[in-house]
Amino acid sequence: MVRITFAPATELVIHEVIEVTKDDLLLERITPAGNMPLYWCSGILFSFSSVPMTDEIMKEYLKGRIHWLEVHFTRMEKHVPVISFESPEYKSTMNVKVIDTSMSELHAEFIKWLKANVKKK
Repeated sequence: MVRITFAPATELVIHEVIEVTKDDLLLERITPAGNMPLYWCSGILFSFSSVPMTDEIMKEYLKGRIHWLEVHFTRMEKHVPVISFESPEYKSTMNVKVIDTSMSELHAEFIKWLKANVKKK
């Protein structure tokens, strides 16, 4: 029989948090290779970039410590599975998938922290 071990993150280290407009958040997810999804949790639409996986960061990760280099967010009351918008750069309608991560303990705790620690624009 295979033993399964669940080892959730115990700490999230965030190095930068920036509130941006919804349009800017959408545009940053459009790449020549395709559209990257956004995350939604408890009224916040966001994206994050992780620190490159060096040996040191991998050791931290295995100990339960996750690093997010930068978080961009905007407020959006309700979840929608796809946001469509007109892109002047690509001269077309673009669609960005929005993943509801409300069930993620990590994301839910991050959003609680964000709402308590980042002042509203």
